[in-house]
Amino acid sequence: MIKILFVCHGNICRSPMAEFVLKDMVKDRSDIYVASAATSTEEIGNGVHPGTAGLLKRKGISTAGKRAVQLKRSNYDEYDHIIGMDDWNIRNILRITGGDPDGKVHKLLEYAGEQRDIDDPWYTHDFEATYRDVLKGCENLLKEL
Repeated sequence: MIKILFVCHGNICRSPMAEFVLKDMVKDRSDIYVASAATSTEEIGNGVHPGTAGLLKRKGISTAGKRAVQLKRSNYDEYDHIIGMDDWNIRNILRITGGDPDGKVHKLLEYAGEQRDIDDPWYTHDFEATYRDVLKGCENLLKEL
């Protein structure tokens, strides 16, 4: 089983978007487990942002039941890939997990050969642009798997 954890600041916009996009892509596979988490505590227990949930619903992807959870140090040992959305997420992932001795931590767009961040739609309000970047990252991650 390959276990993937997507991580962003609050776990209500980008990381659940990546979680549910990839889950939709691998819905016929039982060898991949996908989840998401936050580096902060601000949104813990809250549902997916309406912008993300609405966009994914229009694409036929449900986010029902998802509540924001925080990344834990123990997640490092539980997951094969821990994927952040931007440089700030990566710094916080490394702080929370205590480092990356096994090389599990990457930014999502690295899988598409890009070093840039995925913009946070909480600030940009452009959920479509975020979706395009998340889709590109997930498609290329899946090719690597």
